[in-house]
Amino acid sequence: MSGRGRPDIATLAAAVSQGDRVALARAITLIESRKPEDAESAQELLVTLLPRTGNSHRIGITGVPGVGKSTFIEAFGLQRVEEGRRVAVLAVDPSSSVSGGSILGDKSRMNRLAQREEAFIRPSPAGASLGGVARRTRETMLLCEAAGFDLILVETVGVGQSETVVADMVDLFLVLMLPGAGDELQGIKRGVLELADIVAVNKSDGDQLAAARIAQSEYSSVLRYTRGEVDGWAPKALCVSAHTGDGLETLWQRIEEHRATLEGNGRWEGKRREQRRSWLRSLLSESVLDRFYGRADVKTRLPEIEEAVMEGRMTAVKGAQELLQ
Repeated sequence: MSGRGRPDIATLAAAVSQGDRVALARAITLIESRKPEDAESAQELLVTLLPRTGNSHRIGITGVPGVGKSTFIEAFGLQRVEEGRRVAVLAVDPSSSVSGGSILGDKSRMNRLAQREEAFIRPSPAGASLGGVARRTRETMLLCEAAGFDLILVETVGVGQSETVVADMVDLFLVLMLPGAGDELQGIKRGVLELADIVAVNKSDGDQLAAARIAQSEYSSVLRYTRGEVDGWAPKALCVSAHTGDGLETLWQRIEEHRATLEGNGRWEGKRREQRRSWLRSLLSESVLDRFYGRADVKTRLPEIEEAVMEGRMTAVKGAQELLQ
């Protein structure tokens, strides 16, 4: 620590580079901080570690409620660890509207994986962020890569929010579905299937196996018409069971096939370039809003304009125009 109580960035960066999980957790806490005094240190840390980033396989995972994302991720992650990989899980929980903290506590629900030295799990509250990802998920991925984790799984909230944000920051987008899910989930399915590179029907075991195979066939047909071939890859649908482990190895083979396809046609690096551009634009939007709401004149006028809009004395369009002027 420095004399001002802030971390020594060179020391922290060195520890992260050596794969120190405690240091990695401290580094993530630093970049997630909303304190203005931490912003400069966070960026210094990221710049220092940037040459060590970009070497992981980034996979976004979402799914309908009750699909068993955490159980799936633990089983899938343990298999990859046994193969010699280092796995980081960025588990973004729904946030409490009262405290703003994580509700589900994914780390406690992936206890076996969390105990492995080759794994790192970071649950973070989604807060008000769009797309079911936390505010600093992109930066957290870079820190995990710098720490030597070569497979990064980003678990999104998966409650019907737009998942475009996470799809823009990963190499492959995996959607978990249930066998025979009811009509009440169709709205979630339609939007998210347009982003899916692979659809995995989880809980494909026991009495649900027949229904799962029917669902797999239906999703295969839907993907052909709604998604089609993207970057030379035709999206796949398959059956898996996190409970029995069936289908998980086949799923990994499909994930590696996807990577090989994109590396072979040059789209792998192209997607990475687009991810960095998307990150830049996201930060620009965030910075503009922060500066707007931070202006003294906006703080003064905003309450009275909000009151006028709520009472129907002013349209929202007119209120926005006055604030922007």
